[in-house]
Amino acid sequence: MKTNGAGDTPRSEHLRQADSADAPPRYTRRQRKILLDLARRSIRAGVKGERLVVEAQEYDAPLRHPRATFVTLHLQGHLRGCIGTTEAAVPLVMSVIDNAYQAAFADPRFPPITATEAAEAARLTVHIAALTPPAEIAFHDEADLAARLRPGIDGLIIRRDARHATFLPAVWESIREPRAFVRHLKQKAGIEEDEETERAWVYQTESFGD
Repeated sequence: MKTNGAGDTPRSEHLRQADSADAPPRYTRRQRKILLDLARRSIRAGVKGERLVVEAQEYDAPLRHPRATFVTLHLQGHLRGCIGTTEAAVPLVMSVIDNAYQAAFADPRFPPITATEAAEAARLTVHIAALTPPAEIAFHDEADLAARLRPGIDGLIIRRDARHATFLPAVWESIREPRAFVRHLKQKAGIEEDEETERAWVYQTESFGD
């Protein structure tokens, strides 16, 4: 699913889940360059009405590992598109290719990227966030949920019935206070102020860009 993040569980429990031996690998400078290049190639193919097709097995093992990603585009420093998923359903290279295309051409907040924009690498910058598997956390109420968050580190997914939304860790740069972080995410999800969040998950990201 694409997106534009009962009982008492000690804070240490969800941190152990996120830092377990099953955590996805970190990437070398060369591997990051490959992923950023794939994102740009996907956008350039999209402006021609095409989709970039690659064979995952041709890439390093860490790039074939299933991993959820978000791809964010900025044009002259302004947001131009951001699409991703919190579920690791496909190999990393495929996730980056698809989310770069979606961010460029399917973010409902913006018109599709033009050929001129895609060709000007100095103006259009690409940022990739590779997510760890989300770890569900238990909480008594939203104040307790906010107290469990690590500003600048944790991304957050919240859900109430069918309504849900996520904030990447990068959102802490503009919303620094944990209770405000949760409150704004509820607004994004369409959860009313007097309605309680039912479930929540945290994750971390390995982020890099132009």
